[in-house]
Amino acid sequence: MSVLIRGVRCYGEGDQVDVLVEDGQIAQIGAGLAVPDECEVIDAPGQVLLPGFVDLHTHLREPGREYAEDIETGSAAAALGGYTAVFAMANTDPVADSPVVTDHVWARGQQIGLVDVHPVGAVTVGLGGTQLTEMGMMAAGTAGVRMFSDDGVCVADPLVMRRALEYATGLGVLIAQHAEEPRLTVGSVAHEGPNAARLGLAGWPRVAEESIVARDALLARDAGARLHICHASTAGTVELLKWAKGQGISVTAEVTPHHLMLDDSRLAGYDGMNRVNPPLREASDAAALRQALADGVIDCVATDHAPHAEHEKTCEFAAARPGMLGLQTALSVVVATMVQPGLLSWRDVARVMSERPAQIVGLPDQGRPLEVGEPANLTVVDVDANWVVTGTQLASRSANTPYETMTLPAAVTATLLRGRITARDGKSPA
Repeated sequence: MSVLIRGVRCYGEGDQVDVLVEDGQIAQIGAGLAVPDECEVIDAPGQVLLPGFVDLHTHLREPGREYAEDIETGSAAAALGGYTAVFAMANTDPVADSPVVTDHVWARGQQIGLVDVHPVGAVTVGLGGTQLTEMGMMAAGTAGVRMFSDDGVCVADPLVMRRALEYATGLGVLIAQHAEEPRLTVGSVAHEGPNAARLGLAGWPRVAEESIVARDALLARDAGARLHICHASTAGTVELLKWAKGQGISVTAEVTPHHLMLDDSRLAGYDGMNRVNPPLREASDAAALRQALADGVIDCVATDHAPHAEHEKTCEFAAARPGMLGLQTALSVVVATMVQPGLLSWRDVARVMSERPAQIVGLPDQGRPLEVGEPANLTVVDVDANWVVTGTQLASRSANTPYETMTLPAAVTATLLRGRITARDGKSPA
């Protein structure tokens, strides 16, 4: 079956056009296209057409914590958020440190079919930080693992990190680092600053992140390796990224929607929903991150979608598990923080949410131009919509959104994966 999307503006630019999708590809683009036989029509007058989004940082919890999320519910949330590819982090139970686990995650994602679920392999066995995994076996497996990370835990030993970068260079894969010097964050639950001090919360200093970013940039330089920094959160990290890129070091970085919008002023109520790692920083850090994303110092947006069950968040702040939902709210937060203030255009949104992340991990069929003959991995956005976030109405099995009751701008009205509709009007296929 073909799909005709009528009245959209590609990248939010130019006149309204129709886009005909056939056999998984964009077949025609033009005004007033005829409707073929057995064609599904999506009427979207004035809406924006973008390449499907790619999330380099998602926690889908399967295997091991399916009570909080699984690949099916996470895939549904991703499709509803406009995503056509996500990268599932390795901190599952068992850890994704072997082809047995990574191939399972890939196969489940393909079976469900709402989004391409690319497993992220662990850098070290069991996330233990000492013994490197068989990255080569995971890269050569059915899943074709492209990125490795111990996210949730920093690869803190510099010798282990150096060996990982060297090994990854030979394999042509990417190492993504959760930058946190653990000796500086023992017992930490909130950003180290005036708010944490006033509230009596143990502080997580900026230097814990920045020292690892600086160290690993130098290690990547000497190894001739590619390094990716997960969830950058401080103004100092921005400056280090500027320096590293200026030196020709192959380093990329992501920022989460919540670090673009939220800051540690939200901690006053001790609500565990606001606990995240790295923590919400100060407003000045959020401003620096927004500017860095606009300038290209930070390459892309990644959700760090981290579902948790109610009992894991509605408890004492220090006992709450860190993490927030992000897949269905990411675009709206980017619009609110970056598009509406004039920091990004809609073409820029395509760059930071689709094109650049696809380039970073080398996905040949994602983040492609909106042109005839290209894969029909597409997202349709109603830029004039406003919607109220209600955690229990999101597709995730968990409801831990920090945006509860907020009114956010822009809504994904349709998502297509290789020409097949995976979400439409806030619903995914049964």
